Amino acid sequence: MFNWISENIATIIICAVLAAIVVAIIAGMIRNKKKGKSSCGCACSGCPMSGSCHKEKLI
Repeated sequence: MFNWISENIATIIICAVLAAIVVAIIAGMIRNKKKGKSSCGCACSGCPMSGSCHKEKLI
């Protein structure tokens, strides 16, 4: 078991780093969604999906 780990340590480290990057991106997207920010980054005036992206908030 330890022999396999020592032979593949570089692959394991690279996979762990890539997994951490993916988790950070997803967490950032969730945080932005909770803040009400748009995910596309462009103006909504000409977007056909503007009605489904930004639902009106009830006070």
